[in-house]
Amino acid sequence: MAAARSARRAPASPRAAARPRPVANVRTGRTSAIRWDRVGRLIVLLAFGAVALLYVHPLLSIWSARGESAKRRTEVVRLQAEQQRLERRVRALKNPKALEREARRLGMVRPGERGYVIQNLP
Repeated sequence: MAAARSARRAPASPRAAARPRPVANVRTGRTSAIRWDRVGRLIVLLAFGAVALLYVHPLLSIWSARGESAKRRTEVVRLQAEQQRLERRVRALKNPKALEREARRLGMVRPGERGYVIQNLP
């Protein structure tokens, strides 16, 4: 027992303690040159990278949809203002005086009236 304890000595430096020893294969007795702990870390890192890549496209489409939504909102506001302006114009044209004034502006005359056009006024 004492011999087994003396064979297991504490490593000289902390880095030596963190470094695992190569594991000997039971059948062949050879040590493995593959660092499986690093391979496992690499696989986990690649999996996280793949998941992150899967999130990129949806995030980009959400971002572009927000921009498109803002454009549509401004267009709706503009169209609502135009609708209100046109509704005011319709109400104004229902007034007979305003209707006659608009017709005169377009050059129309009432039945029985004679229209005159005066040109070359200073």
